[in-house]
Amino acid sequence: MISFVIPCFNEEDSLKALCEEIIKNISALKHEYEIIFVDDGSTDNSVNVIKHLIADNNSVRLISFRKNLGKSLALQSGFRNCNGDIIITMDADLQDDPCEINKFIEKIEEGYDLVSGWKYERHDPLEKRFPSKIFNKTVSYLSGVRLHDFNCGFKAYRREVTQNVDIYGELHRYIPVLAHRKGFRIAEIKITHNSRQYGKSKFGMERYLRGFFDSITVVFLSKYYDRPMHIFGRLGGGVSLIGVLISTYLSIEWLRGFPIGNRPLLLLGILCILLGVQLFSIGLIGDMMLDTTYRYRYDESHIREKI
Repeated sequence: MISFVIPCFNEEDSLKALCEEIIKNISALKHEYEIIFVDDGSTDNSVNVIKHLIADNNSVRLISFRKNLGKSLALQSGFRNCNGDIIITMDADLQDDPCEINKFIEKIEEGYDLVSGWKYERHDPLEKRFPSKIFNKTVSYLSGVRLHDFNCGFKAYRREVTQNVDIYGELHRYIPVLAHRKGFRIAEIKITHNSRQYGKSKFGMERYLRGFFDSITVVFLSKYYDRPMHIFGRLGGGVSLIGVLISTYLSIEWLRGFPIGNRPLLLLGILCILLGVQLFSIGLIGDMMLDTTYRYRYDESHIREKI
């Protein structure tokens, strides 16, 4: 069984053509399939278009959100409601070519757990390509996951991956990093990238700022999720050491008869010691929380209907 999870937001013009292309290509491969459209609070006619597709083919399904909640939660909802052994995600704007489906399945069957697409010749404006290239190089360097295109929506997963990786906020860009942290095998393949035929991009410049903050989150999760004391302890130890050295120096000065009560250096030393203790405390609390249910819990209260 192959499950297709397709988040969509105001893509009414492309949905029918995309569905037909997927069905044509997957039917030629003789696989059972289901196509799950996750409508992320569209304000156009997308939901009605999908309902017509459902009426024509009982392998098509719909998850509809009450409001726009973002691509991460749309993917998470699709992952938690699909039945396939292999899950393929695609964007709904027809820029991902369904002709590539077989390449993803073949790569998964080679033994990989996650296969990510690489838009080798990307048909997007320069203002999208250039920041994306910087983003990909930065994330690859910080995370140690050597991919060229983290944000490509065309990916294939074994079911175990989607059931063991929780995504929220803007973390859909970092699924390969989160999967790598859990020990899953990751591969990348070059894919065809089509020009957008209908509508316009839903992503603005603010996504780069969100992406920067999320990259910090992912780097922390990938390296220190199960050992927070290792980072906060180091920071706390370094800051505390600076405070102790400052205080020792001032104590010697005081013993020599020099006044220190009005010196700003005294306040800095005290501040460093207090900050170091606080960082140690954060690390200790983090370690304690690992023994509790310190994980994002998925719920379906945001879903309006499932068909």
